[in-house]
Amino acid sequence: MLAYTLRRTLILIVSLFMAAVVLFVLLRLLPGDPANALLGVGATTQQIEAARAQVGSDQPLAVQFVSFIGNLARLDLGTSFVSRASVLDEIGNRMSVTLPLAFLGFLLAIVLAVPLGIVAAVRGDRWYGAAISVISQLGIAIPVFWVGILLVTLFAINLRWLPSGGFPLRGWSNFSEAATGMILPALTIGLVMGASLLRYVRAATLDVLGSDYLRTARALGASFPEALFKHGLRNGAVPVVSILGIELATTFLGAVVIERVFSLPGLGSMLLLAIQQRDYPNVQGVLFVSTLLVLLIGFAADLAQRLIDPRLRGRSGAEA
Repeated sequence: MLAYTLRRTLILIVSLFMAAVVLFVLLRLLPGDPANALLGVGATTQQIEAARAQVGSDQPLAVQFVSFIGNLARLDLGTSFVSRASVLDEIGNRMSVTLPLAFLGFLLAIVLAVPLGIVAAVRGDRWYGAAISVISQLGIAIPVFWVGILLVTLFAINLRWLPSGGFPLRGWSNFSEAATGMILPALTIGLVMGASLLRYVRAATLDVLGSDYLRTARALGASFPEALFKHGLRNGAVPVVSILGIELATTFLGAVVIERVFSLPGLGSMLLLAIQQRDYPNVQGVLFVSTLLVLLIGFAADLAQRLIDPRLRGRSGAEA
């Protein structure tokens, strides 16, 4: 297990370096010079040259790349062209919105999907088992922004129980207002992600129900709930953990939609604003941090699979 962890850590570092290379190349392929974001209309040649020297775009690409990688290694994401603030500090402020939003939606999805997916598999011949499967299909078919609009219409406009969006300027220091503002966005993510995850939980449970070890446990005298929960769930959790990692990563990448619907100042909103303002350091910083989060989630999901299933640990040890 230690050898596999070290190998996966090395792969993580290499993947992050390759992602940084791709990010550097793609941003340099964009039309225009980053220095233009510092200048207004009608800038003189001297002003343009001074701005290019300030942002470093007058240097050869090789020099820019070495500087870029060196700054990333020191966790220096630069300074915003527009606000003149540290990109890392700005991302930290925005993450205080995006991370709670993603994890609250993620936890809600698990709470909904796991028990309902098991019921849909075990009681698929009953009307409520079939109804759960049909509702999950509908949840997958409806776009996430439409679910958000429906929830706002119901709970914010009609019932007036919750705010329709926004986040307090003082952030989490005003905890009750901030938590209340997170309910509808997290519920939107949880419902959409839960509908997708429910299908995988149901499929994994069906595989367990048809397995030989479950029938053997029943033949040895174990009751059906005991055999399912003691022997089946651990084996069925292995593929589900992988899907959980993908769903959580997708939540971070798709947060821009939810944040726009509910006017939340998270990473997605920061990225959209930076693109509109051609604020290259902010664009670069958000994309890099998002890539890092996705890679870390995949890394954690791989380790979790091997902790759950001893057969995978044995395989990784044999490969090492």
